[in-house]
Amino acid sequence: MRLLALAAILAAALLGAFFVLTAPTRVETAELAALTGDATRGEAVFWAAGCASCHAADDATGAARLVLSGGQRFPSDFGTFVAPNVSMHPEFGIGAWSQADFVNAVQHGVGPEGRHYYPAFPYSAYALAERQDMTDLWAFWQTLPASDVPSAPHEVSFPFTIRRGIGLWNALHMPDGFVLQGELTEDQARGRYLVEALAHCAECHTPRDATGGLDRTRWMAGAPDPSGRGTVPALTPDRLRWSEAEIAAYLNDGFTPDFDSAGGHMVSVIRNMAMLPEADRLAIAAYLKALPPSD
Repeated sequence: MRLLALAAILAAALLGAFFVLTAPTRVETAELAALTGDATRGEAVFWAAGCASCHAADDATGAARLVLSGGQRFPSDFGTFVAPNVSMHPEFGIGAWSQADFVNAVQHGVGPEGRHYYPAFPYSAYALAERQDMTDLWAFWQTLPASDVPSAPHEVSFPFTIRRGIGLWNALHMPDGFVLQGELTEDQARGRYLVEALAHCAECHTPRDATGGLDRTRWMAGAPDPSGRGTVPALTPDRLRWSEAEIAAYLNDGFTPDFDSAGGHMVSVIRNMAMLPEADRLAIAAYLKALPPSD
Protein backbone atom coordinates (compact mmCIF):
# COMPACT_ATOMS: atom_id res chain seq x y z
CA MET A 1 0.00 0.00 0.00
CA ARG A 2 2.82 2.36 0.83
CA LEU A 3 4.39 1.75 -2.58
CA LEU A 4 1.06 2.39 -4.30
CA ALA A 5 0.66 5.61 -2.36
CA LEU A 6 4.17 6.74 -3.30
CA ALA A 7 3.52 5.87 -6.93
CA ALA A 8 0.31 7.86 -6.88
CA ILE A 9 2.08 10.85 -5.34
CA LEU A 10 4.87 10.64 -7.93
CA ALA A 11 2.37 10.36 -10.79
CA ALA A 12 0.46 13.37 -9.48
CA ALA A 13 3.70 15.35 -9.17
CA LEU A 14 4.74 14.45 -12.71
CA LEU A 15 1.32 15.36 -14.05
CA GLY A 16 1.43 18.65 -12.22
CA ALA A 17 4.91 19.40 -13.58
CA PHE A 18 3.70 18.56 -17.08
CA PHE A 19 0.84 21.03 -16.84
CA VAL A 20 3.11 23.73 -15.44
CA LEU A 21 5.76 23.23 -18.12
CA THR A 22 3.25 23.09 -20.95
CA ALA A 23 1.09 26.03 -19.85
CA PRO A 24 0.51 28.59 -22.62
CA THR A 25 2.37 31.90 -22.46
CA ARG A 26 0.15 34.90 -23.14
CA VAL A 27 0.20 38.65 -23.30
CA GLU A 28 -2.65 40.46 -21.60
CA THR A 29 -4.72 43.20 -23.21
CA ALA A 30 -3.42 45.78 -20.73
CA GLU A 31 0.15 45.24 -21.97
CA LEU A 32 -0.92 46.44 -25.43
CA ALA A 33 -3.02 49.39 -24.31
CA ALA A 34 -0.32 51.99 -24.97
CA LEU A 35 0.27 50.85 -28.56
CA THR A 36 -1.55 52.26 -31.57
CA GLY A 37 -1.40 50.40 -34.85
CA ASP A 38 -0.67 51.94 -38.23
CA ALA A 39 -2.06 49.97 -41.18
CA THR A 40 0.41 51.45 -43.67
CA ARG A 41 3.37 50.28 -41.62
CA GLY A 42 1.50 47.05 -40.99
CA GLU A 43 1.33 46.29 -44.70
CA ALA A 44 5.13 46.32 -44.88
CA VAL A 45 5.24 43.92 -41.92
CA PHE A 46 2.67 41.71 -43.66
CA TRP A 47 4.86 41.26 -46.73
CA ALA A 48 8.07 40.89 -44.76
CA ALA A 49 6.47 38.22 -42.58
CA GLY A 50 5.29 36.21 -45.58
CA CYS A 51 1.72 35.82 -44.34
CA ALA A 52 0.25 35.44 -47.84
CA SER A 53 2.77 32.73 -48.74
CA CYS A 54 1.01 30.26 -46.45
CA HIS A 55 -2.52 31.55 -45.96
CA ALA A 56 -3.50 32.68 -49.47
CA ALA A 57 -4.39 30.14 -52.14
CA ASP A 58 -1.35 28.33 -53.52
CA ASP A 59 -1.69 29.89 -56.98
CA ALA A 60 -2.91 33.32 -55.85
CA THR A 61 -1.50 36.41 -57.51
CA GLY A 62 -2.19 40.13 -57.22
CA ALA A 63 -5.08 41.12 -54.97
CA ALA A 64 -5.98 37.46 -54.44
CA ARG A 65 -2.93 37.19 -52.18
CA LEU A 66 -4.80 39.29 -49.64
CA VAL A 67 -7.60 36.72 -49.36
CA LEU A 68 -6.27 34.60 -46.52
CA SER A 69 -8.65 31.65 -46.81
CA GLY A 70 -5.96 29.04 -46.11
CA GLY A 71 -5.86 25.54 -47.51
CA GLN A 72 -2.21 25.15 -48.47
CA ARG A 73 -0.73 21.82 -47.32
CA PHE A 74 2.66 21.48 -45.65
CA PRO A 75 4.04 17.94 -45.31
CA SER A 76 6.45 17.09 -42.51
CA ASP A 77 7.82 14.11 -40.58
CA PHE A 78 4.98 14.60 -38.08
CA GLY A 79 2.08 14.74 -40.52
CA THR A 80 0.63 17.21 -42.97
CA PHE A 81 -0.35 20.62 -41.68
CA VAL A 82 -3.01 22.67 -43.46
CA ALA A 83 -2.97 26.46 -43.32
CA PRO A 84 -6.19 27.73 -41.72
CA ASN A 85 -8.49 30.53 -42.79
CA VAL A 86 -7.12 33.63 -41.06
CA SER A 87 -9.19 36.17 -42.95
CA MET A 88 -11.37 38.69 -41.14
CA HIS A 89 -14.46 36.49 -41.38
CA PRO A 90 -15.98 36.43 -37.85
CA GLU A 91 -16.95 32.74 -38.00
CA PHE A 92 -14.57 30.98 -40.38
CA GLY A 93 -11.59 33.28 -39.87
CA ILE A 94 -10.27 35.50 -37.08
CA GLY A 95 -12.61 38.45 -37.47
CA ALA A 96 -13.86 38.07 -33.91
CA TRP A 97 -10.37 38.18 -32.39
CA SER A 98 -8.99 40.99 -30.25
CA GLN A 99 -5.57 42.54 -30.67
CA ALA A 100 -4.33 40.45 -27.73
CA ASP A 101 -5.70 37.28 -29.36
CA PHE A 102 -3.75 38.13 -32.50
CA VAL A 103 -0.47 38.85 -30.69
CA ASN A 104 -0.80 35.68 -28.60
CA ALA A 105 -1.31 33.60 -31.73
CA VAL A 106 1.49 35.16 -33.75
CA GLN A 107 4.15 35.47 -31.03
CA HIS A 108 3.24 32.71 -28.58
CA GLY A 109 1.44 30.15 -30.74
CA VAL A 110 -1.65 30.15 -28.53
CA GLY A 111 -5.25 30.48 -29.67
CA PRO A 112 -7.94 32.55 -27.92
CA GLU A 113 -9.25 29.41 -26.22
CA GLY A 114 -5.78 28.69 -24.77
CA ARG A 115 -4.85 25.83 -27.12
CA HIS A 116 -1.33 25.57 -28.53
CA TYR A 117 -0.86 25.91 -32.27
CA TYR A 118 1.46 23.54 -34.08
CA PRO A 119 4.92 25.02 -34.70
CA ALA A 120 4.43 24.58 -38.44
CA PHE A 121 3.17 28.12 -37.80
CA PRO A 122 6.51 29.96 -37.27
CA TYR A 123 5.55 31.74 -34.07
CA SER A 124 8.97 30.86 -32.63
CA ALA A 125 10.47 33.29 -35.16
CA TYR A 126 7.76 35.91 -34.80
CA ALA A 127 8.41 35.83 -31.04
CA LEU A 128 11.49 37.97 -31.79
CA ALA A 129 9.45 40.66 -33.55
CA GLU A 130 8.82 44.06 -32.03
CA ARG A 131 5.43 44.39 -30.35
CA GLN A 132 4.81 47.61 -32.28
CA ASP A 133 5.25 45.74 -35.55
CA MET A 134 2.68 43.19 -34.41
CA THR A 135 0.28 45.99 -33.49
CA ASP A 136 0.77 47.58 -36.91
CA LEU A 137 0.28 44.21 -38.58
CA TRP A 138 -3.04 43.74 -36.78
CA ALA A 139 -4.14 47.20 -37.92
CA PHE A 140 -3.45 46.21 -41.53
CA TRP A 141 -5.03 42.76 -41.07
CA GLN A 142 -8.34 44.34 -40.17
CA THR A 143 -8.45 45.98 -43.62
CA LEU A 144 -8.25 42.61 -45.42
CA PRO A 145 -11.25 40.84 -46.98
CA ALA A 146 -13.23 38.12 -45.25
CA SER A 147 -13.50 34.60 -46.67
CA ASP A 148 -16.18 32.07 -45.71
CA VAL A 149 -14.06 29.04 -46.61
CA PRO A 150 -13.90 26.69 -43.58
CA SER A 151 -10.45 25.69 -42.35
CA ALA A 152 -9.45 22.11 -43.13
CA PRO A 153 -8.14 19.91 -40.28
CA HIS A 154 -4.49 19.01 -39.94
CA GLU A 155 -3.57 15.46 -40.85
CA VAL A 156 -1.54 14.28 -37.86
CA SER A 157 -1.65 11.13 -35.76
CA PHE A 158 -1.25 10.34 -32.06
CA PRO A 159 0.71 11.45 -30.06
CA PHE A 160 1.01 14.69 -32.05
CA THR A 161 -2.72 15.25 -31.66
CA ILE A 162 -2.09 16.09 -27.98
CA ARG A 163 -1.80 19.85 -28.27
CA ARG A 164 -0.80 20.34 -24.65
CA GLY A 165 2.46 18.51 -25.37
CA ILE A 166 3.47 21.31 -27.74
CA GLY A 167 4.22 23.30 -24.61
CA LEU A 168 7.22 20.99 -24.07
CA TRP A 169 8.37 21.71 -27.62
CA ASN A 170 8.09 25.41 -26.86
CA ALA A 171 10.17 25.02 -23.71
CA LEU A 172 12.92 23.44 -25.82
CA HIS A 173 12.80 25.60 -28.91
CA MET A 174 11.45 29.10 -28.27
CA PRO A 175 14.42 31.46 -28.89
CA ASP A 176 15.90 33.63 -26.18
CA GLY A 177 17.51 35.99 -28.68
CA PHE A 178 18.90 36.32 -32.16
CA VAL A 179 21.36 33.79 -33.54
CA LEU A 180 23.79 36.23 -35.13
CA GLN A 181 25.48 38.14 -32.33
CA GLY A 182 28.36 40.59 -32.12
CA GLU A 183 28.82 44.12 -33.37
CA LEU A 184 26.67 44.66 -36.45
CA THR A 185 26.25 47.51 -38.85
CA GLU A 186 22.85 49.17 -39.10
CA ASP A 187 22.13 47.25 -42.30
CA GLN A 188 23.21 43.93 -40.80
CA ALA A 189 21.04 44.51 -37.74
CA ARG A 190 18.04 45.36 -39.90
CA GLY A 191 18.72 42.30 -42.02
CA ARG A 192 18.93 40.13 -38.91
CA TYR A 193 15.55 41.36 -37.78
CA LEU A 194 14.00 40.72 -41.18
CA VAL A 195 15.57 37.27 -41.65
CA GLU A 196 15.42 35.83 -38.14
CA ALA A 197 12.14 37.35 -36.93
CA LEU A 198 9.74 38.48 -39.66
CA ALA A 199 10.71 36.52 -42.79
CA HIS A 200 11.58 33.38 -40.73
CA CYS A 201 13.98 32.24 -43.47
CA ALA A 202 15.55 29.63 -41.19
CA GLU A 203 12.31 27.64 -41.14
CA CYS A 204 13.29 26.29 -44.56
CA HIS A 205 17.03 26.94 -44.79
CA THR A 206 18.17 25.46 -41.44
CA PRO A 207 18.30 21.72 -40.58
CA ARG A 208 16.07 20.37 -37.82
CA ASP A 209 16.68 18.02 -34.93
CA ALA A 210 14.68 14.89 -34.08
CA THR A 211 11.94 16.92 -32.38
CA GLY A 212 11.45 19.21 -35.37
CA GLY A 213 13.22 22.18 -33.82
CA LEU A 214 15.78 24.23 -35.71
CA ASP A 215 19.40 23.16 -35.24
CA ARG A 216 20.81 26.58 -34.42
CA THR A 217 24.38 25.23 -34.52
CA ARG A 218 23.89 24.81 -38.30
CA TRP A 219 22.08 28.07 -38.92
CA MET A 220 21.20 28.62 -42.61
CA ALA A 221 23.27 25.56 -43.59
CA GLY A 222 20.58 24.15 -45.89
CA ALA A 223 18.07 21.42 -45.19
CA PRO A 224 16.05 18.64 -46.81
CA ASP A 225 13.00 19.91 -48.64
CA PRO A 226 9.92 19.05 -46.50
CA SER A 227 8.23 17.69 -49.64
CA GLY A 228 10.86 14.96 -49.77
CA ARG A 229 12.14 16.19 -53.13
CA GLY A 230 15.62 17.70 -53.11
CA THR A 231 17.14 20.13 -50.64
CA VAL A 232 16.72 23.75 -49.62
CA PRO A 233 20.05 25.50 -50.29
CA ALA A 234 22.42 26.90 -47.70
CA LEU A 235 22.58 30.69 -47.43
CA THR A 236 25.88 31.06 -45.57
CA PRO A 237 28.55 33.09 -47.44
CA ASP A 238 30.79 30.05 -48.01
CA ARG A 239 27.95 28.36 -49.90
CA LEU A 240 26.07 31.30 -51.43
CA ARG A 241 28.76 33.21 -53.27
CA TRP A 242 26.60 35.92 -54.82
CA SER A 243 27.40 39.54 -54.09
CA GLU A 244 25.11 41.60 -51.88
CA ALA A 245 23.76 43.38 -54.96
CA GLU A 246 23.04 40.03 -56.64
CA ILE A 247 21.21 38.72 -53.56
CA ALA A 248 19.09 41.87 -53.37
CA ALA A 249 18.29 41.67 -57.08
CA TYR A 250 17.23 38.01 -56.75
CA LEU A 251 14.90 38.93 -53.89
CA ASN A 252 13.33 41.55 -56.14
CA ASP A 253 12.85 39.70 -59.42
CA GLY A 254 13.63 36.03 -58.75
CA PHE A 255 16.47 35.80 -61.29
CA THR A 256 19.84 34.40 -60.24
CA PRO A 257 23.11 35.89 -61.52
CA ASP A 258 23.17 33.01 -64.04
CA PHE A 259 19.68 33.98 -65.28
CA ASP A 260 18.00 30.97 -63.72
CA SER A 261 14.74 31.72 -61.91
CA ALA A 262 13.26 30.96 -58.52
CA GLY A 263 10.94 27.98 -58.25
CA GLY A 264 8.68 26.25 -55.74
CA HIS A 265 7.71 28.10 -52.58
CA MET A 266 10.45 30.64 -53.23
CA VAL A 267 8.31 32.19 -55.96
CA SER A 268 5.87 33.40 -53.33
CA VAL A 269 8.71 34.58 -51.10
CA ILE A 270 10.07 36.69 -53.96
CA ARG A 271 6.63 38.26 -54.45
CA ASN A 272 6.71 39.26 -50.79
CA MET A 273 10.25 40.59 -50.89
CA ALA A 274 9.54 42.61 -54.02
CA MET A 275 6.99 44.59 -51.99
CA LEU A 276 9.68 45.80 -49.58
CA PRO A 277 11.97 48.81 -50.00
CA GLU A 278 15.25 48.13 -51.79
CA ALA A 279 17.04 49.06 -48.56
CA ASP A 280 15.45 46.06 -46.82
CA ARG A 281 16.54 43.64 -49.54
CA LEU A 282 20.08 45.01 -49.30
CA ALA A 283 19.91 44.68 -45.51
CA ILE A 284 19.00 40.99 -45.87
CA ALA A 285 21.97 40.54 -48.18
CA ALA A 286 24.28 42.27 -45.68
CA TYR A 287 23.03 39.95 -42.94
CA LEU A 288 23.63 36.82 -45.02
CA LYS A 289 27.16 37.94 -45.79
CA ALA A 290 27.79 38.40 -42.05
CA LEU A 291 26.87 34.81 -41.17
CA PRO A 292 29.63 32.39 -40.16
CA PRO A 293 30.43 29.61 -42.65
CA SER A 294 28.41 26.41 -42.48
CA ASP A 295 31.33 24.04 -43.21
